[in-house]
Amino acid sequence: MLPFGNQRWRGRRDLYRPPEEPIRSREYEVSEIAGDLPARAFVQEHHYSGTYPAARFRYGLYHRGSLVGVAVFSHPSNDLALTRVFPGDPLDSVDLGRFVLLDSVPGNGETWFLARTFERLRRIGIRGVVSFSDPVPRRSADGRVVFAGHLGTIYQAHNAAYLGRSRPSTLRLLPDGSGLSNRALQKLRGHERGWRYVASLLVKYGATPPQNGESLSDWTDRWLPRLTRPLRHRGNHKYAWTLAGRNVLTGLAYPKGIG
Repeated sequence: MLPFGNQRWRGRRDLYRPPEEPIRSREYEVSEIAGDLPARAFVQEHHYSGTYPAARFRYGLYHRGSLVGVAVFSHPSNDLALTRVFPGDPLDSVDLGRFVLLDSVPGNGETWFLARTFERLRRIGIRGVVSFSDPVPRRSADGRVVFAGHLGTIYQAHNAAYLGRSRPSTLRLLPDGSGLSNRALQKLRGHERGWRYVASLLVKYGATPPQNGESLSDWTDRWLPRLTRPLRHRGNHKYAWTLAGRNVLTGLAYPKGIG
């Protein structure tokens, strides 16, 4: 069962605030974050995935000068994730790659923060935003729930169009319950940019580092079944907002169940 309330994060654990709890907006401000370092550090410290996307725009939510939330608008690995919703130049739209608020932020702080970031994106000519919510719970190898699932309630509250689910896939879970996506494994096997980070996750849990001259594909195939377990994923929920232009989105009925 999905816990009641609006999801928050601290130290990669999900926590919840009452949805009707009002934010005192005069105590908060939203500012663009220059460069990836502060946003990356915040996301990696607090978001359950521990990963950071290919950011285009970063905004911070500040409470009396302290960073308490980060919104990262990114570019997906496949342009079609954007252009199927907003036809044309894929740079005219963005993916809400990470949206992380600490548990100190009141319940309706998400919609307030999201609205402020959309205002800024609209001013720089972004036509639309796509976002995905992951409804599939995760457990660590010892059975602890490390992620309860995210239905996209905040997106529904902010009047997003619901566009159905992404394609089902099989993820590989590390012992701590975090996942290795198919794209991450593709980087590793193909020696693509970013492969060292993916390899370091397997080394962290017992793999010997790849040796010079060793095929990364062979190395991955040797260690992956030893250190990870499969999770059949039914697909993420997909949402979108039109910020400018005449691209009127017709959405489906909002999902209500987790899994």
